[in-house]
Amino acid sequence: MASPIRAIIVDDEPLARRGLELRLAAYTDFEIVEQCANGREAVAAVAELAPDLMFLDIEMPGIDGFEVLRRIPQTSMPMVVFVTAYDRYAIEAFDAHALDYLLKPLVDERLDRTMTHVREQFAQRRSVRHREQLVALLASVTGEGQLDPEELLARGKDGLPRRWPDVLPIRLGRETIRLPISAIDWIDAAGDYMCVHAEGHTHVVRATMKQFEERLDPSSFQRVHRSTIVNIRRIRRLKPHTNGEYFLTLEGGHELKLSRSYRDRLEQILGNC
Repeated sequence: MASPIRAIIVDDEPLARRGLELRLAAYTDFEIVEQCANGREAVAAVAELAPDLMFLDIEMPGIDGFEVLRRIPQTSMPMVVFVTAYDRYAIEAFDAHALDYLLKPLVDERLDRTMTHVREQFAQRRSVRHREQLVALLASVTGEGQLDPEELLARGKDGLPRRWPDVLPIRLGRETIRLPISAIDWIDAAGDYMCVHAEGHTHVVRATMKQFEERLDPSSFQRVHRSTIVNIRRIRRLKPHTNGEYFLTLEGGHELKLSRSYRDRLEQILGNC
């Protein structure tokens, strides 16, 4: 018998969590492994339990659902079904990015369609595409940044940087955030966007992996996966995984995967752990 799809429920309302739990009991191929009352608990549960699926409320005090998505590493992101009382504008955004959602109060027929879709997605292992859809949703609903061309690193005639920058300028509308490079924990890619994780926040930037690699000092930042750059000074533990891969544990407990393709970086990373 196939293993059940392991899910967590994230909602600050106890009755809402209980109601969804009771409805999900009818789906025997799903297992609820944790219930979280806030965003902080959700981020911790994903890191500890590695669920396949997360039922995520958007409107929560403190760390809301969108911030939860920002804080979860690309290689750890489960499938997400939004559970929300959001207005029509947000629902249109979910539809535009082909992401599943359940409206409060829950309707059994809609839940059944969602569970069927989740099964199909899970069977086809479309996790990378799902992550790209989630980040595109964040960009459209909460805004996206751009690397500020007026403050980018000056280059010499040979095309090499004269020095590595101390700050990363991110333009958000008319405002420019000057993010200290040393504060960056890791950066991961999702489609046309890069997610810059620093100081407990995530900045969604329309840029490429190459642009970041050209602007980050390789003595501090190394690519450990085709979609991930890590600040090696933030690594606190490294443990072997399957097929020659490793898990890197950063300050704050986030886990990132070092893939086989980047095993040549292992010696430098070990020297900084």
